[in-house]
Amino acid sequence: MFKKIAADALGLSDIGTIISPGDFDKTDADDYVLHEDGEKIYFLIKTKADEYCFTNLALIHVDGENAISSKRTLKRYPYSQHKISNVILETAGKIDLDVEIKFNISTIAFDIDVKKEQIEQLKDLYKALMRISEIAAENEKYIGMASQGLDKAVSVLQNSRIHDEKLAETYGELTDFGFSWLKATHEQYHIKDFGDVFEKYINN
Repeated sequence: MFKKIAADALGLSDIGTIISPGDFDKTDADDYVLHEDGEKIYFLIKTKADEYCFTNLALIHVDGENAISSKRTLKRYPYSQHKISNVILETAGKIDLDVEIKFNISTIAFDIDVKKEQIEQLKDLYKALMRISEIAAENEKYIGMASQGLDKAVSVLQNSRIHDEKLAETYGELTDFGFSWLKATHEQYHIKDFGDVFEKYINN
């Protein structure tokens, strides 16, 4: 019991190791990467129980019940469906042997401990996740602005004095245009692949 308390106090309970690219294929997470669709691993942290695999398309979490169990649960979080937010990097104190990176993906909170000597590599992941978070927040605003702009255009048309028959025809054309415009806006600002961000910040 005292060993466990000491381990928790020092951050030794489940400290992760950043895996080098040459060893990605030796991990469980690599088996679940969609290589056939151009998915690529950029960063991978392995603890005694879990693996956290950051690809250009998603976070793949190989979730182990505990360090001694062979049972694993695969959880996949595509960035296009799960927004990253609240990215925090905590550096080590004098007695700590680990550093921490924390973030939310949708409503799920992650808190990953990593060996203190790998802080420089973890900083790269921090920068990449921060930038992805910023891009997602910016794009969400643009999509909202586009939707509001279309709503205003429809409102103006409905309040116009165009003859009823002409109004119906024009409204139909506007509906078709609006759908195409919003679809194009969504495709432009709803990013699925963040490979360029990882390429910029991750120094493998």
